Amino acid sequence: MTVTASESQSVFLPKSAFQRRRDWVFVWATRIAVFFSAFLLLWLSLEIGIQALPAIQKFGLRFFWSATWDPVENNYGAWAQIYGTLVSSLIALIVGIPFSFGISIFLSEDFLPKPLRLALTIVVELLAAIPSVVFGIWGLFVFIPFFRPIQMAIYERLNWIPLFSTPPIGPGMLTAGVVLGIMIIPIITAIAREVLVSVPPELRAAAYAMGATRWEAIFGVVLPAAIGGMLGAVVLGLGRAMGETMAVAMLIGNSRSISISLFAPASNIPALLANEFGEAGGEQIAALMYAALILLLVTLLVNVIAEWLVRSVKFALTASRE
Repeated sequence: MTVTASESQSVFLPKSAFQRRRDWVFVWATRIAVFFSAFLLLWLSLEIGIQALPAIQKFGLRFFWSATWDPVENNYGAWAQIYGTLVSSLIALIVGIPFSFGISIFLSEDFLPKPLRLALTIVVELLAAIPSVVFGIWGLFVFIPFFRPIQMAIYERLNWIPLFSTPPIGPGMLTAGVVLGIMIIPIITAIAREVLVSVPPELRAAAYAMGATRWEAIFGVVLPAAIGGMLGAVVLGLGRAMGETMAVAMLIGNSRSISISLFAPASNIPALLANEFGEAGGEQIAALMYAALILLLVTLLVNVIAEWLVRSVKFALTASRE
């Protein structure tokens, strides 16, 4: 491709006053947005921490491993809710990730005509906007009647395993976790698909030129190139699973005890806050704020670990290519 003298000179022409002013406004608008986001997070953490201070002073670190939640005696511990938050989110990831990645690959490649792929993509993105209370109602009246016979069949055959040792009653840890997994599928799918579509087509063409099949190109070239963004999609899905409130409050059973059985009723921090904050008072509000602070810190920790994993994977892939 040849470049004319006028084009080469225009590249080095100084920017006009309007362009410099526009760039200056954009840079400072971006800086303000970044600092405002950091300030908002700090402010939110500080306010919750101040409200939780009485409970922090009274219960200390014992709040993390005590499973007692007794508003009558003003004795509180959030271990049952922390355990429920972590386990239900893990179940959601186990359920959601395979389906999300499979659908995103299916919608990003030429398996279907383009109009049909576009229509399915719009449907997936619309599913991500469904309110959580709708999923909760669907779970109560549709999913639990469908899923309980399956749970009962598993219990009758595998009740000697601690994970399935409790007779299923409908609401429980596994029910809430599976519905959470269904809820995060559209989010992870939509983001992962965008990441896969943004992979340069030259990489696919190079793989085909080397004699690779379609699946070899997908798993050997496209997925490694997009793995960082797909991990980011998983993190966003995990964030919704950990912070989901209404659907979990309706499906998890809201038990204050801990059971290793996935069929048993359980609880998590968002469900605890939704169920008890309206009638709380005194030390109970401080204890609920303490639980909310724990949820915030756990979410931030998960995001930090995920960001580290994304950077590590990108670094490893870059080093292997070099």
